[in-house]
Amino acid sequence: MKRIYFDNAATAPIKAAALKAMEPWLADNGFGNPSSIYEEAQLAARAVEKARNKLAELVGCSPAEVFFTSGGTESDNWAIKGAYFANIKKGKNHIITTNIEHHAVLHVCKFLQSIGAEITYLPADENGLVAPEQVREAITDKTCLVSVMAANNEIGTLEPINEIGTLCREAKVLFHTDAVQAFGHVPVSLDGVDLMSLSGHKLGAPKGVGALYIRKGVRIASLMHGGAQERGKRAGTENVAGICAFVAAAEECFAHMDEDIEKVTALRDMLIENLTTTIPKTRLNGDRRRRLPGNVNISFEGIEGESILLHLDLRGIAASSGSACTSGSLDPSHVLLAIGLPHELAHGSLRLSLSAANTEDEVKQVLEAVPPIIELLRNMSPVWSVS
Repeated sequence: MKRIYFDNAATAPIKAAALKAMEPWLADNGFGNPSSIYEEAQLAARAVEKARNKLAELVGCSPAEVFFTSGGTESDNWAIKGAYFANIKKGKNHIITTNIEHHAVLHVCKFLQSIGAEITYLPADENGLVAPEQVREAITDKTCLVSVMAANNEIGTLEPINEIGTLCREAKVLFHTDAVQAFGHVPVSLDGVDLMSLSGHKLGAPKGVGALYIRKGVRIASLMHGGAQERGKRAGTENVAGICAFVAAAEECFAHMDEDIEKVTALRDMLIENLTTTIPKTRLNGDRRRRLPGNVNISFEGIEGESILLHLDLRGIAASSGSACTSGSLDPSHVLLAIGLPHELAHGSLRLSLSAANTEDEVKQVLEAVPPIIELLRNMSPVWSVS
């Protein structure tokens, strides 16, 4: 049985172009340490700089503003902790974020709060949107950073990051956006953005590589210490193969972005329309229009999301009930609770995240599989029987 993969928001299959880009730097003479001076090392160093130049072109910035990291989590940690520690001596210890951010942001803020930071968590509306005016009203003379994600990893809502960034620039406050879910899938502008987190494995690169955009002139403290790599700002021997694969995957995403958006959006809408109209007592989570092309997040009353996933897996379908970083947790999604869902409905969520590699036939197979699973689980549910 050929399996169907609908969990691209958790991680995407590695693209052929990424595998090809990795190969020379795992064998032959490409294994050198870029910090050394002999031929093998310089080959690797040139490969990293070539990749940096290409990624900068895709991002729309200078190569000097691109710093490679181990992924989105490190980039988020560096941006937020770096901004905080660079400004704390100036009496600026206030950070503004939202209550629907990825845990790589929320847990960093919680840590900083434990050592004296003041954190404001802005509430999102029922569709997961945060209004720029909320940010404006929350900024004080002690604010050092605002961090709002470009696209939510669970419900797919696209935030107005450029409007938020512009007002932060006017207030002379740094603005960071976690663009892990958005970059390579939808256009992302740097207007008003000072810091932006990126990750390779959401694009079709291997896990363990990402980047942080740091606008020229922005000063943040280093997170990693120990060496002079990344122009002295991020210690650690560069992941040459991973960096080359990351950029190769990003290039492919950008080359086909318009057609991929059109195709994936059509598949997404096909899923949303059919699931919400054929199955009673369902709720689409996230903004209907301002959402990622491949994101479908639906809650079904009376059942548990984990049970849906197990039944789908038995039918050869890989899906999710929310963030991959919290899989195995018995707690409902913090994002769904934040947008106002009651616990029992938040527990019954299903996230299907598509890519351009998915097909209409796969969507039809999922649409055939989900309704009987929901009916079966509701017939077994004591909650549903009394609803």
